[in-house]
Amino acid sequence: MTQFVCLSGLPRSGSTLLSSILSQNPIIHAEGNSAVCQLIWDMYISFTKNAYEQLKGNYKDHLMRDFIIQIPNTYYKNSSVGTEVIIDKCRAWIKPTNIELLKTFIDPDIKIIVMERSLTDIMKSFYKLYKNNNWSDDLIRECFDGMLMPGSDPIMASLENIKQIKEMERNNDDATFLFINYDNLIEHPNKIIKQIYDFCGWRDKYFQHTFDNIVNKYPENDVFYGLEGFHKVRPTICKEDNCRVVLPDYIIKKCAELDKLFGY
Repeated sequence: MTQFVCLSGLPRSGSTLLSSILSQNPIIHAEGNSAVCQLIWDMYISFTKNAYEQLKGNYKDHLMRDFIIQIPNTYYKNSSVGTEVIIDKCRAWIKPTNIELLKTFIDPDIKIIVMERSLTDIMKSFYKLYKNNNWSDDLIRECFDGMLMPGSDPIMASLENIKQIKEMERNNDDATFLFINYDNLIEHPNKIIKQIYDFCGWRDKYFQHTFDNIVNKYPENDVFYGLEGFHKVRPTICKEDNCRVVLPDYIIKKCAELDKLFGY
């Protein structure tokens, strides 16, 4: 039976890099940003709201589990040969409602890997990416302002979800989440990979990963996103050189406040 593992967290925090490394193991399939989470949510809403009348009226409302559990299987049906582990990447997995759906319909003992990184470094990474794509300073400023608005995606909503999860973990003996800091992955890759294997119960599946010949086997279409290099992975694991990136003063101040608040 294929194990379903979720990969989530903050943007620009190493999820594409981690997926590329784990995919070196032939029994692990880890690709780009997935639609599985959204599809499961849409199916749940159909059964509980949009199609509720028709389903209830025809005595078919009990079929929700049958429909939902088939979504990951169908989505990855062409990737299942020889695969023992599917790692599904989506930032929305750490929303409380989606965690509940995972535990209810997919696996009550689901494992979720959550990537973290300093907000200052995240914004520097975005700034460098935007500049490499010839964005104007005005457009970058507008984008940054939107990113740091309370509750906004992809950063602020994820931060609030991570905070809520950590508070929940402090009150419960929960083995659902493994938090990985980007810097730790870069500086101690062997240690972090072993930690992931232990967390997910893959001790008998261990593979000797390499960190100097990394290839993204399942590259996303960055042309579609309008950002060349958005999901580019360097062949050798190393920290991104953002030393020369100078952010606007108000962004530096805001990021410093958030880093202190969330412990980065």
